[in-house]
Amino acid sequence: MKLAEALILRADIQKRIEQLKQRLLRNAKVQQGDKPSEQPQKLLEEFEQLTSELTQLVQRINRTNSVTELKPNVILSDALATRDTLKLKHGIYANLAAEATVTQSRFTKSEVKFLSTVNVAEIQKSVDSLAKEHRELDTQIQAANWQTELLD
Repeated sequence: MKLAEALILRADIQKRIEQLKQRLLRNAKVQQGDKPSEQPQKLLEEFEQLTSELTQLVQRINRTNSVTELKPNVILSDALATRDTLKLKHGIYANLAAEATVTQSRFTKSEVKFLSTVNVAEIQKSVDSLAKEHRELDTQIQAANWQTELLD
């Protein structure tokens, strides 16, 4: 199995676990004399099996990421950390640029005038640069995911 397939399977298992959680909560209690629409014990058994599968799959994914080189001297797990940080920085800078953009809608001179405390143009350049860097790194990671065999 390729690493990318394992990542898809992981997402599927996580989604199934969330659905099981909702089903469990809906069947956790009933009015006296009624029966639950599904047996919570069976749902719990399925939940336990899925969490066990998820644990094993994540361990295999982590092992694979920790030994796979994206490029010389850059392992996949380090590239993933860099990608996550780039996404975080992009979001913060984009929000800052949006909030710092001043639009004046004053109708009289007595209304409050707002001024930007940062250079929006420079912040926007950073946003664009971070987005490009994230996109390029993500493309490299995705390519590696489809070329890399998942380790046991």
